Amino acid sequence: MQKRLETEEIGTKKKDILWLILLRLIIVTSLLVSAVIIQYSTSVFLPLNPFYYLVLSFYILTFIYFIFYIWGKFLRIQAYLQIFFDLLLITALVYISGGLQGSFYFLYIFEIIAASIVLSKRAAYLTAALSAIFFGYLVVLMYRRIIPSFAPEENLEISLGLVINNIFIAWSAFFLVAFLMNYLTGSLKKTRGELRLIQKELEVKKRLAVAGEVSTHLAHEIRNPLAAISGSVQVLKDELGLRDEQKDLMNIIVKESGRVSRSIEQFLNLASPVKQAFSIIDLSDIIEETVFLLQSSGELNGDFRVEGNFKSVHVQYFGSSSQFKQLFWNIIKNSLRAMPDGGTLTIDINQINQQKKDKIQLKITDTGKGMTEEEKERIFEPFYSGFEGGQGIGMAVVHRILDDYKGEIKINSELDKGTEFIITLPLEGPGNRRILKSAKKKKDGKNTHNR
Repeated sequence: MQKRLETEEIGTKKKDILWLILLRLIIVTSLLVSAVIIQYSTSVFLPLNPFYYLVLSFYILTFIYFIFYIWGKFLRIQAYLQIFFDLLLITALVYISGGLQGSFYFLYIFEIIAASIVLSKRAAYLTAALSAIFFGYLVVLMYRRIIPSFAPEENLEISLGLVINNIFIAWSAFFLVAFLMNYLTGSLKKTRGELRLIQKELEVKKRLAVAGEVSTHLAHEIRNPLAAISGSVQVLKDELGLRDEQKDLMNIIVKESGRVSRSIEQFLNLASPVKQAFSIIDLSDIIEETVFLLQSSGELNGDFRVEGNFKSVHVQYFGSSSQFKQLFWNIIKNSLRAMPDGGTLTIDINQINQQKKDKIQLKITDTGKGMTEEEKERIFEPFYSGFEGGQGIGMAVVHRILDDYKGEIKINSELDKGTEFIITLPLEGPGNRRILKSAKKKKDGKNTHNR
């Protein structure tokens, strides 16, 4: 997923470079057509021979830029060079058209817009600054008559105040355009990022739908025969006189049948979760119970240290106890598998206020092997697992449960530095509002008593 996004970014930048080349071609061609029309309609406009030379320079540079575009290397440097040389040619065009008396200095704005779209915010402000410097120096040199006018017979006396006023207006326009374009491109990039996240969510949901169809069929085909096999083995184990080795084999059959049965249950929860019975639950108690079960099964042994405030801070929530048991079980097991040689598991639970909305935040952190960017991107995809022998169902179930509660999960992870799962649950439902009111009343009563 990450590699695909990087490829899309490169493709977008290359597309932007092509857009910059084509836009230049359209503008220069439009100016050329306008010049030809004006030449045939009036003889007083600007020296046309230098103008044609400048247009020819634009066309030659465009051809060179296109060759470099096909080459496909150093695109960012190429974009900077394009904009810089364009500013020089625009300055020359402004000069032969009469400086302040001409009308071509609006072309600087196109380069500022291009810099903001193709490069960055900083590049847009840099282009605006260069435009202001080139234009300002040109106007001052022409006003001081350090460089001659191209059309002396058309040269009118302009007051210093008018020169300063026009330069100030042009500079203000340059930087205002840079600011507005940076704001628009920033909003566009943000929207593009949100669309990518939505696309990723849709891909996950599509895979969940496929998993649902497969799991429903698979469960009905396997669950009943498996239960019959497991039950028969247990009866035979009790009734037959078996040696210890044979009993161990029977126990392995029963144990593995139970594991397969649990996997099927997870498939079913992924496919068509049953309607849950909601009530007021204590998330801290559920976490503590999950940790106890993992310790009893031997998965959370003496190689691990469990820390955090989950035993001392009790937070109530309106939801399904069985769903949250599944959620915590899958995440904690994932963290334990990431620490094959042992480590520290930290579980913190807090009630927070984000944007004036009460939420519950849970952090489950391990000191394990961490995840790559690809693993972070794909962890919630059904049938994808970053562990050898993993089925890739547990974290998909976590995603499904959080969707039911309109919750969010964020993953911070670095290779060899561990992983942090941050779960945020909203307190917006009617049951949770009652919990909040009750908690606030208790808090207010305690404050009054303390007074």
